[in-house]
Amino acid sequence: MYPNWILQRAYLTPKRNALTFEGEAWNFEQIRNISIERAYQLASMGIKENSRVAIIGRSRPELIFMIYACMHLKCEMVLLNRKLAKDELGYQIKDAEVTCVIADDEDQYLLPDETNSLPFSTVQRCEGKHIQIDKEWSLDQTTSIMYTSGTTGFPKGVRQTVGNHQASALASVLNLGLSEEDVWLCAVPLFHISGLSILFRSLLYGNEVKLYEKFDADGAVEDIVTGHVTHMSLVSVMLERILHRLEENGSSASPKFKIILAGGGPVPKDYLARAQKVGLPIAQTYGMTETSSQTATLSNEDAIRKLGSAGKPLFFNQIRIGDTDKPFVEGEILIRGPHVTPGYVGQFASRNATTDGWLQTGDIGYLDDEGYLYVVDRRSDLIISGGENIYPAEIESVLMAHSCIREAGVCGMDDEIWGEVPVAFVVLKSETSKDAIRQYCLDHLAKYKVPKEIYFVESLPRNGSNKLMRRKLKDLL
Repeated sequence: MYPNWILQRAYLTPKRNALTFEGEAWNFEQIRNISIERAYQLASMGIKENSRVAIIGRSRPELIFMIYACMHLKCEMVLLNRKLAKDELGYQIKDAEVTCVIADDEDQYLLPDETNSLPFSTVQRCEGKHIQIDKEWSLDQTTSIMYTSGTTGFPKGVRQTVGNHQASALASVLNLGLSEEDVWLCAVPLFHISGLSILFRSLLYGNEVKLYEKFDADGAVEDIVTGHVTHMSLVSVMLERILHRLEENGSSASPKFKIILAGGGPVPKDYLARAQKVGLPIAQTYGMTETSSQTATLSNEDAIRKLGSAGKPLFFNQIRIGDTDKPFVEGEILIRGPHVTPGYVGQFASRNATTDGWLQTGDIGYLDDEGYLYVVDRRSDLIISGGENIYPAEIESVLMAHSCIREAGVCGMDDEIWGEVPVAFVVLKSETSKDAIRQYCLDHLAKYKVPKEIYFVESLPRNGSNKLMRRKLKDLL
């Protein structure tokens, strides 16, 4: 048994800042008190201990208090992505067989009409029912359930236990280190593992979280330049916007700023080089919903020497490449460790999450001769053209190094001669022509990898965590 993180943190550092949001602040003692009050109120509304509930809401303090209240009740929380359509939310609610959806009042309209929902305001108004809050938790107790983004098929409800989250947080701190002055900027959604893991690390480490309701490049740059925050998690599209603002302003990161954890897919090499010029330390990471955040992380000191690598596995974790033990040979990335999910819920509940203890990620990569991981692409996104394997991420990385391109997405298009050929969708940041882009690609890529068509678009399809959804690109075709 392990201590209830919320109670233990409030006991150890009650007056230390825990959370700031739009100028308001709460310490760990206040968060404990509010979350216990919410737990009493949820209990009085019929939410039972160890039940399975869903939660939906904006990234605001009240959502955090509700999450912590459910943790006091040892509920299994299905974190709903508020960017999904009603049918998609309906599928998750039904598949997970939740007893109730606890919903931000402003998000009620997002839910299917027949949903059994409990608005935040209703909970806050009711008289609480005193219950015994357990001081200890079991490591195998499921804390959260997150549905995979669905980029490769039907979404699966992934179980994440106390032990999974705890192992992930401990492995991360052994890699990054810890200081009482650390402040983590959370500008990623709390319904995604990158956001939720920031909250859980805060409880375990005792560090402050500065919360944004949504990503704000100007605000993030100000916090990074002034040293108001020390850490941040983001994906490539957010990183590019921060780099652009820093370059535009002629600014650089404060010496107090320690690291950006960049995940959600390979970071274009050009971004890493640009980050070096503005003093922005970046650690490229590799992880997924099934691993409760990071599995491997590249240290900033290796960012240029191992350009494009996701680093080595964190302390408790193991990575190998399927069907090979040789360096530089590409294959499916396999993961083993205490952070790996024990399984799924709903229609996939009977499916084993691992084979002989190893999680099959569906990602393609290789290990170099020093054991550094390089993630090439999603196996399902692979384009096979005339017998040649083409990885969209490689083409996207080249496109996004072009000075006129802000974002790029690549997918395969059916072709009578080659089977498939790559096509590109680009969001421009300054004017250029398709011919100029095509010539740029010819200068940096093998001819068979150069996109056969280039489409200018206003935006690219992304999921709630800002990851590019390449299957949606095919819909545009």
